[in-house]
Amino acid sequence: MGPWLLLLFIVGDILGTGIYALTGQVAKEVGGVVWLPFLVAFAVALLTAFSYLELVTKYPQAAGAALYTHKAFGIHFVTFIVAFAVMCSGITSASTASRAFAANFSSAFGLGLDGGIGVTLVALLFMAVVAIVNFRGVGESVKANVVLTLVELTGLLIIIGIGMWALGYGEGDLSRAFQFNPNAEKGVFWSVVTGTTLAFFAMVGFEDSVNMAEECRDPSRIFPRVLLAGLAITGAIYVLVSISAIALVPPEQLGEGETPLLKVVSAGAPGFPLWVFGIITMFAVANSALINMLMASRLVYGMSRERVLPAALGHVHAGRRTPYVAILFTTLLAFGLITFVGGVKDLGSTTALLLLCVFTVVNVAVLGLRKDRVPHAHFRTPTALPILGALACAFLAGPWTGRDPVQYAIAGILVAIGVVLWIVTVAVNRATGQALSTAELEHSHLGGPVN
Repeated sequence: MGPWLLLLFIVGDILGTGIYALTGQVAKEVGGVVWLPFLVAFAVALLTAFSYLELVTKYPQAAGAALYTHKAFGIHFVTFIVAFAVMCSGITSASTASRAFAANFSSAFGLGLDGGIGVTLVALLFMAVVAIVNFRGVGESVKANVVLTLVELTGLLIIIGIGMWALGYGEGDLSRAFQFNPNAEKGVFWSVVTGTTLAFFAMVGFEDSVNMAEECRDPSRIFPRVLLAGLAITGAIYVLVSISAIALVPPEQLGEGETPLLKVVSAGAPGFPLWVFGIITMFAVANSALINMLMASRLVYGMSRERVLPAALGHVHAGRRTPYVAILFTTLLAFGLITFVGGVKDLGSTTALLLLCVFTVVNVAVLGLRKDRVPHAHFRTPTALPILGALACAFLAGPWTGRDPVQYAIAGILVAIGVVLWIVTVAVNRATGQALSTAELEHSHLGGPVN
């Protein structure tokens, strides 16, 4: 895998549900400067990306945060919690994508589904289809990722193009992009912080690229410049999309509903077939859902095979050779999230919350692993960056950001399920004389979610 395919893989992992679904929610927090929280989220992601660059070039193995945590701390339970949190973030990300898919499906084809039960039913049906595809054993290839990345990118370039075209003809209001209308209860600083916690969901996905390290030619050399280039490209696209959106649709209108970019297309190019953009959006979020559910089910399967989750979750279908019990388990969790949580905002923010906690651990792990020497040359990030990254991620994960308590409840319940399963597994292992595997956990495909 050369640098260009790796770049497309990274860009494709970052692009997706976040920018398509949460732009309006960010606008509700800060008003016209909707681009600012995306820019701050980009800066925080960049700090963590430097930590990942040191670790992936130092340990070019496909195991991600769980591998780095295990090497840094050597505590099996901590490694498990990080791995399970990554799995949970994949499920919440896929649930967010399912909800966004349903909302765009309804709007694009004028179905007028009720924002509650109607969209929820479509989202559940969509997740069931994802489970069927997952069961059939469809894996993500780099070529397929390239195609879907181009579809996602096309949709965002359409938004930017419509914005430029409309503004060029004197339509829209570019000055809105510089009008700060913070939440009256929170003030300027905390409104930006809350907006950043939402926008951060749009920046996740870059960390999943470390799982391609073993597929790359000379990863220690090409990874740093390619990952940083991918983040810069997506960051620039997000800022331009945000400016185009707010210039054409006032923030109070952009924040209504779950299809903000469809409103931008309708306002800036009334003659553009809305259903075409709706299909592009559905492709973008469908890709996110499938990739995340594939990752989550395989991660559960892997942890089961390593005896850190119940053995039943590791059963493989005799005909399809897919981990059908793990697929059922992760799908049922997604069904619960879609049914009882539902909203794109809370689901997406829970994904960001889980990953902010994981990123805090990864940033600390970089410093702890400085004493570990490897025989090959690797990237080394300036010491100040992982310190700033750990502090920034921990800060954004805290309750002082204005984060809805329901997001902590969702994350807590999901992780608690994992802890209970882990305790049961440990008890069974001790009763049967089986030791927990740590070496295998290091080499599992423990990736992260894409948005």
